[in-house]
Amino acid sequence: MHLRSRALTTAAALCAVAALATAAGTPSSAAGSAQSAPPTRAVQAPGDTPVLVDCLWHPKVRPADFMLACGDGNSRLASLKWSQWGERTARATGVNHVNDCKPYCAAGRFHSYPVTVRLDRPEPWKKNPRLSHYTRITLTYTEGRPAGYAATVSYPLWN
Repeated sequence: MHLRSRALTTAAALCAVAALATAAGTPSSAAGSAQSAPPTRAVQAPGDTPVLVDCLWHPKVRPADFMLACGDGNSRLASLKWSQWGERTARATGVNHVNDCKPYCAAGRFHSYPVTVRLDRPEPWKKNPRLSHYTRITLTYTEGRPAGYAATVSYPLWN
Protein backbone atom coordinates (compact mmCIF):
# COMPACT_ATOMS: atom_id res chain seq x y z
CA MET A 1 0.00 0.00 0.00
CA HIS A 2 2.89 2.34 0.75
CA LEU A 3 4.20 2.02 -2.82
CA ARG A 4 0.78 2.78 -4.30
CA SER A 5 0.41 5.87 -2.10
CA ARG A 6 3.88 7.03 -3.13
CA ALA A 7 3.09 6.43 -6.83
CA LEU A 8 -0.12 8.48 -6.56
CA THR A 9 1.72 11.28 -4.75
CA THR A 10 4.44 11.27 -7.42
CA ALA A 11 1.84 11.30 -10.21
CA ALA A 12 0.00 14.22 -8.59
CA ALA A 13 3.26 16.14 -8.23
CA LEU A 14 4.16 15.50 -11.88
CA CYS A 15 0.70 16.75 -12.95
CA ALA A 16 1.18 19.93 -10.94
CA VAL A 17 4.63 20.53 -12.45
CA ALA A 18 3.31 19.89 -15.97
CA ALA A 19 0.42 22.29 -15.42
CA LEU A 20 2.75 25.00 -14.14
CA ALA A 21 5.18 24.48 -17.01
CA THR A 22 2.33 24.66 -19.53
CA ALA A 23 0.94 27.84 -18.00
CA ALA A 24 4.30 29.56 -17.49
CA GLY A 25 6.18 28.22 -20.47
CA THR A 26 9.81 27.20 -20.37
CA PRO A 27 12.79 28.54 -22.29
CA SER A 28 13.44 25.12 -23.81
CA SER A 29 9.84 24.72 -25.00
CA ALA A 30 9.86 28.23 -26.40
CA ALA A 31 13.05 27.53 -28.31
CA GLY A 32 11.67 24.23 -29.62
CA SER A 33 8.43 25.76 -30.82
CA ALA A 34 10.26 28.66 -32.43
CA GLN A 35 12.28 26.20 -34.49
CA SER A 36 9.42 23.94 -35.52
CA ALA A 37 6.70 26.50 -36.24
CA PRO A 38 6.85 29.19 -38.89
CA PRO A 39 7.10 32.72 -37.51
CA THR A 40 3.81 34.40 -36.70
CA ARG A 41 2.99 38.06 -36.89
CA ALA A 42 2.56 39.73 -33.50
CA VAL A 43 1.55 43.22 -34.58
CA GLN A 44 -1.49 44.39 -36.46
CA ALA A 45 -2.11 47.54 -38.41
CA PRO A 46 -5.59 49.06 -38.51
CA GLY A 47 -7.80 47.11 -40.90
CA ASP A 48 -5.76 43.91 -40.58
CA THR A 49 -7.40 40.63 -39.71
CA PRO A 50 -7.90 39.40 -36.12
CA VAL A 51 -5.33 37.45 -34.14
CA LEU A 52 -5.52 34.28 -32.08
CA VAL A 53 -4.36 34.80 -28.49
CA ASP A 54 -2.33 31.91 -27.08
CA CYS A 55 -1.92 30.68 -23.49
CA LEU A 56 0.91 33.13 -22.83
CA TRP A 57 -1.17 36.09 -24.10
CA HIS A 58 0.77 36.36 -27.37
CA PRO A 59 -1.18 37.35 -30.49
CA LYS A 60 -0.68 34.86 -33.33
CA VAL A 61 -1.65 34.71 -36.98
CA ARG A 62 -1.92 31.29 -38.66
CA PRO A 63 -0.13 29.33 -35.88
CA ALA A 64 0.96 25.78 -36.67
CA ASP A 65 0.01 24.62 -33.15
CA PHE A 66 -2.40 25.88 -30.49
CA MET A 67 -2.93 24.77 -26.88
CA LEU A 68 -6.63 24.43 -26.03
CA ALA A 69 -6.17 23.33 -22.41
CA CYS A 70 -3.74 25.92 -21.06
CA GLY A 71 -3.95 24.77 -17.45
CA ASP A 72 -3.04 21.12 -17.90
CA GLY A 73 -2.04 20.64 -21.55
CA ASN A 74 -4.49 17.78 -22.05
CA SER A 75 -5.86 19.08 -25.36
CA ARG A 76 -3.91 20.76 -28.14
CA LEU A 77 -4.13 21.37 -31.85
CA ALA A 78 -1.21 20.52 -34.11
CA SER A 79 -0.29 20.48 -37.81
CA LEU A 80 -2.69 23.36 -38.50
CA LYS A 81 -2.96 24.26 -42.18
CA TRP A 82 -4.90 27.50 -42.64
CA SER A 83 -7.02 27.86 -45.78
CA GLN A 84 -8.55 31.17 -44.66
CA TRP A 85 -7.66 33.96 -42.22
CA GLY A 86 -10.08 36.82 -42.68
CA GLU A 87 -11.79 39.73 -40.97
CA ARG A 88 -14.67 37.56 -39.67
CA THR A 89 -13.49 33.95 -39.74
CA ALA A 90 -10.46 31.71 -40.08
CA ARG A 91 -10.44 28.06 -41.15
CA ALA A 92 -7.89 25.28 -40.87
CA THR A 93 -7.45 21.54 -40.83
CA GLY A 94 -5.27 19.80 -38.28
CA VAL A 95 -5.12 17.26 -35.49
CA ASN A 96 -6.53 17.49 -31.96
CA HIS A 97 -4.34 15.58 -29.48
CA VAL A 98 -6.51 14.74 -26.43
CA ASN A 99 -5.50 12.95 -23.22
CA ASP A 100 -8.02 10.26 -22.24
CA CYS A 101 -7.08 10.77 -18.54
CA LYS A 102 -7.56 7.05 -17.81
CA PRO A 103 -7.22 6.10 -15.03
CA TYR A 104 -6.17 9.71 -14.31
CA CYS A 105 -4.57 12.39 -16.48
CA ALA A 106 -0.95 11.81 -15.45
CA ALA A 107 -1.29 8.15 -16.44
CA GLY A 108 -3.52 8.80 -19.46
CA ARG A 109 -2.68 8.40 -23.14
CA PHE A 110 -2.98 11.00 -25.88
CA HIS A 111 -5.13 10.14 -28.88
CA SER A 112 -5.12 12.03 -32.17
CA TYR A 113 -8.26 13.09 -34.03
CA PRO A 114 -8.36 14.90 -37.39
CA VAL A 115 -10.38 18.13 -37.14
CA THR A 116 -11.47 21.15 -39.06
CA VAL A 117 -11.08 24.36 -37.09
CA ARG A 118 -13.11 27.55 -37.38
CA LEU A 119 -12.34 30.79 -35.55
CA ASP A 120 -14.94 33.54 -35.46
CA ARG A 121 -16.64 36.30 -33.46
CA PRO A 122 -13.77 38.82 -33.55
CA GLU A 123 -13.79 41.55 -30.89
CA PRO A 124 -11.27 44.11 -29.64
CA TRP A 125 -8.70 42.45 -27.39
CA LYS A 126 -8.86 43.82 -23.82
CA LYS A 127 -5.06 43.64 -23.41
CA ASN A 128 -4.50 45.64 -26.62
CA PRO A 129 -7.72 47.21 -27.98
CA ARG A 130 -5.94 48.18 -31.22
CA LEU A 131 -6.01 44.46 -32.07
CA SER A 132 -9.08 42.40 -32.64
CA HIS A 133 -9.00 38.72 -31.75
CA TYR A 134 -11.17 35.73 -32.45
CA THR A 135 -13.33 34.90 -29.43
CA ARG A 136 -14.70 31.47 -30.40
CA ILE A 137 -13.16 28.29 -31.73
CA THR A 138 -15.19 25.45 -33.23
CA LEU A 139 -13.78 21.98 -33.85
CA THR A 140 -15.44 19.47 -36.14
CA TYR A 141 -14.11 15.93 -35.76
CA THR A 142 -13.81 14.36 -39.21
CA GLU A 143 -12.64 10.81 -38.33
CA GLY A 144 -13.56 9.67 -34.84
CA ARG A 145 -13.70 11.82 -31.71
CA PRO A 146 -12.88 11.61 -28.01
CA ALA A 147 -15.34 9.74 -25.81
CA GLY A 148 -18.15 12.02 -24.68
CA TYR A 149 -17.48 14.70 -27.32
CA ALA A 150 -20.03 15.77 -29.90
CA ALA A 151 -19.03 15.72 -33.58
CA THR A 152 -18.80 19.53 -33.42
CA VAL A 153 -17.78 21.45 -30.30
CA SER A 154 -17.35 25.19 -29.72
CA TYR A 155 -15.39 26.91 -26.99
CA PRO A 156 -15.03 30.57 -26.03
CA LEU A 157 -11.48 31.89 -26.35
CA TRP A 158 -9.90 33.98 -23.61
CA ASN A 159 -9.70 37.74 -23.73
